[in-house]
Amino acid sequence: MTTLHFTKMQGTGNDFILVDGLQERIGPLDPYARFLCDRKFGIGADQILVLRSSEKADFRMQILNADGSEVEMCGNGIRCLAKYLKDHGYTSKNVIRVETLAGIMTPAIGEKEISVDMGVPVLSGPEIPVKMEGTIISKPIRLDSNDLLITCVSMGNPHCVIKVQDVDAFTVEKIGPQIESHPFFPRRTNVEFIQILNDHEIKMRVWERGVGETLSCGTGACASAVASALNHWTGRSVLVHLKGGDLKVLWDEKDRVTLTGPAQEVFSGEIEI
Repeated sequence: MTTLHFTKMQGTGNDFILVDGLQERIGPLDPYARFLCDRKFGIGADQILVLRSSEKADFRMQILNADGSEVEMCGNGIRCLAKYLKDHGYTSKNVIRVETLAGIMTPAIGEKEISVDMGVPVLSGPEIPVKMEGTIISKPIRLDSNDLLITCVSMGNPHCVIKVQDVDAFTVEKIGPQIESHPFFPRRTNVEFIQILNDHEIKMRVWERGVGETLSCGTGACASAVASALNHWTGRSVLVHLKGGDLKVLWDEKDRVTLTGPAQEVFSGEIEI
């Protein structure tokens, strides 16, 4: 048995087990992910964040889903990591560079919120990836006996955005996993269900790849804002209302996406694995 020290973090209800690989040597955690993320038998979280050293940036962030799969990027997670780094004295900078599988991200740490330049969204089908050339904007996908209109975006990880009339009443737990594992998505996908409130506000629920429904998803909020603008449902500055709180997304004139929202340390502890 090994003692694992951790810090529990959350950003708009999207919660994480943060493990500090700069303080102690951390081996592979994917075999323990299901146990650690289990809310009854483990610590409980949507994902695991591992802080590591980087030769390319100030720090590196490894992200594991609750099922043990490693993912490219997490918008809420990187804000939580930045909050941890600042509060624990790892940096005096207000803007830091963090290496991820999706590239180097630059969170900017404010007094109450953290903003992250999420880069330029990827809209080309093969690069998202999906099994279709060109852009996928309100294209039909066959699901059982129904067709749903989907818009696909990558924010370093794949997203499928679907507009619905009433997001609270929608059967996310039924439709989400069917789309996540649909053959159209060779690496599976995150799925966002959005309701348009007005030209600058949307309401969103998310089914995360390898996790299930969560209270929030930062890259999902970005993908939903981009999809809303592409379909002319909203402008390019959007307030996204999620079950866990609100996130602000700006898709600027240079096509870069900025995500802004809170991050909080909840508690720290240790567990035997």
